[in-house]
Amino acid sequence: MSPIQYDGFELEHFDSAYNFRKYQVSLIKDYLKGKLLEVGPGKGGLTFFYSKFVNKPTLIEPEKKLYKLLKKKFKNKNFIIKNYTIDKIKNKFDTIIYFDVLEHIENDLHEIISARKKLKKNKYLIFSVPAYQSFYSSFDKSVGHFKRYNKKDFILISKKTGLKIDKLIYYDSIGFLLLVLNRFFSLNQTSLKKKLFFWNLLIPLSKLIDFLTFNKFGKSLLCVFKND
Repeated sequence: MSPIQYDGFELEHFDSAYNFRKYQVSLIKDYLKGKLLEVGPGKGGLTFFYSKFVNKPTLIEPEKKLYKLLKKKFKNKNFIIKNYTIDKIKNKFDTIIYFDVLEHIENDLHEIISARKKLKKNKYLIFSVPAYQSFYSSFDKSVGHFKRYNKKDFILISKKTGLKIDKLIYYDSIGFLLLVLNRFFSLNQTSLKKKLFFWNLLIPLSKLIDFLTFNKFGKSLLCVFKND
């Protein structure tokens, strides 16, 4: 996993999206058991919401500035925090999560193969990524995204790695509709905060639409692999 070559200007705004973070955790809550590793937690926005479900999670952040921020932010928490890449991890885990991380890694297949080696038998490797390559924008490029993902990408990864797909769904239908209407996430630092605030208010409606449409579309894509 290569170091993230950007300053993470958008992370604080996304991490303040309380409704969205709660929704993300609700989608993976059943998998938050045992020994957990989060790869690339950034500023720890998601970590804050899932940490009550697990005991002593391990966080690895390859970007040094973000690593130092995490150490300071969670200094009073019972966390293990390392300035590592997945290749340096020696232990094996029950659950490994990558939320909004895989799109930052050029050789994503190599990363997934490396992560599988750190996963216990019959346990779970979880990814949340931005959906639909057709919506790849200047904003994606500015924050270090190499690509966006479709379901077929994870189906192909499953075939190449032998990992079994346990769950594969799109989510955040409102975010998707905003993408369709006006390229909502082609954003700059000036407009980002206000637009994300508005979007976050609509997350309860997004959850309802996701449920009613059986997660057929969404701004984000969630994949849970099982290491059979």
